[in-house]
Amino acid sequence: MKTSRKIVYWIPRILCILAILFLTMFGLDEFDGKHTFWQEMFGFFMHSIPSLVLAGLLIVAWKWELTGGIIFTILGLLFTPYIYVHNYNMNHSFWISLSVIALITFPFILVGILFLVSYRLGEKEKTEVTVK
Repeated sequence: MKTSRKIVYWIPRILCILAILFLTMFGLDEFDGKHTFWQEMFGFFMHSIPSLVLAGLLIVAWKWELTGGIIFTILGLLFTPYIYVHNYNMNHSFWISLSVIALITFPFILVGILFLVSYRLGEKEKTEVTVK
């Protein structure tokens, strides 16, 4: 595997892991000391469900890059308007809502595109090996 192929192979995986960890971090606000330990753990688990789903999708994408690339790209694009409207209704600021989109949905769109690029490079590499 060429160095550029290795880089394109690992970047979407690492970026996706970091984005999932970033989303999981929002669940930490459940540990406020106002509830029992088990109530806080339950709240954290509930906030972590999207992260668990995304981790499952990452496992799929790791094995099947084309499928994962399509799923992450579509998922990011579909959630962008929802997250924008939700944040705009909370803060009534175009720029804050746009920055939230940049932090939450854009990384997954980028991950999807990078998985597709990695898939394409892998197919190209297979074709070159077959021709030789």
